Amino acid sequence: MNPSAANQTAATRLRLRITSAAESIVRAGHPWLFADSIHEANRAGQTGELAVIYDRKDKFLAVGLFDSDSPIRVRVLHAGKPQIIDSFWWNTRLERALVVRRDLFDQQTNGYRLIQGESDGWPGLVLDKYDSTLVLKIYTASWLPRLEETVSLFKDKIPCERIVLRLSRNIQPVAEKQFQLRDGQTLFGPEPDAPMIFLENGIRFEADVLRGQKTGFFLDQRENRAEVEKLARDRKVLNAFSFSGGFSVYAARGGAKSVTDLDISTHALESAKRNFALNKNFPGVADCRHETVQADCFDWLEKSTDKFDLIVLDPPSLAKRAVEREGAIRAYERLNLLGIQRLAGGGILVAGSCSAHVSAAEFFDAARGAARKSGRKISELKAKLHPPDHPAGFKEAEYLKVIYLKFAS
Repeated sequence: MNPSAANQTAATRLRLRITSAAESIVRAGHPWLFADSIHEANRAGQTGELAVIYDRKDKFLAVGLFDSDSPIRVRVLHAGKPQIIDSFWWNTRLERALVVRRDLFDQQTNGYRLIQGESDGWPGLVLDKYDSTLVLKIYTASWLPRLEETVSLFKDKIPCERIVLRLSRNIQPVAEKQFQLRDGQTLFGPEPDAPMIFLENGIRFEADVLRGQKTGFFLDQRENRAEVEKLARDRKVLNAFSFSGGFSVYAARGGAKSVTDLDISTHALESAKRNFALNKNFPGVADCRHETVQADCFDWLEKSTDKFDLIVLDPPSLAKRAVEREGAIRAYERLNLLGIQRLAGGGILVAGSCSAHVSAAEFFDAARGAARKSGRKISELKAKLHPPDHPAGFKEAEYLKVIYLKFAS
């Protein structure tokens, strides 16, 4: 990082004092400081600069990235003893994230997450790897003034052919207006002219890094896809909210008799067909009957009379905001009950949630509640949370949970 961009002199540095309650939260390691927690500032802050937080005794408490327009006014980079946030500091922080992933994957997997936002010490920033392409997604405008230095660091430390920028919707207007940056822009290297092809446990997948959801693929479900492969042999499989068919290709390679992809998006289903075609070298995929159905998943599950031996329910977030939590819990129970009704005897339900506002305990209780309402005898096979390349270092980062339920014959 350029020291001129990352540090201010003592005379001009943005100094904040916060409420006693916020002090306790920061001391406990939480990376977010909300606007209403700030009760004193020496001047107006500018988005992207470092804000230094002091406690009631005027001692250093923390330092973070300031965002003048976000309810999360400061995203904490460091708390504790004072440190200089310079190029060496950023290099060290990047190396720490890379070391965590260094021994996680072999040559059969070249698509995974390199930086998981706050949980890796890079608040509001995600970096994914798809073979030789890096996709940088940012969720706070505070990274925009620092983008050149950030990309330079990634390019120097991580071998890659290109770096693509993805922007959360809330910061796209300011990125375009003030920084001439757009979602899907190639920041380094040749602009891609087709989806990126990458490997996951030897399976080839395409990732639409320019326009696809998230950074182009749901890398966080890798471990659960591998679990489904182990369970799929000789089973008729339904993959609801299938997106680009990740679970389905794994199920086919695992020996599924047939796989049905169910999604409301034609674009997603076409991607699923292409992913199947990419993996015809596997006998299981070549032999598996693959069907796609475009429909609303709730409606289709309610009206269908088809039965399946393995059903994957992995919907998009059903609670975008905290106020939607209770409604989402009820929706998860209803969805899982609809899925259970489509399960044949001896069938397995794989139910997932990516709603951060619904806790793991709440989601698992909703799935178990649906199982009880079905009146069928069940055995719980396992429950899984985040994979190691997607660490969750604080409560709000805990979004992913999947439960496996088997129903008696």
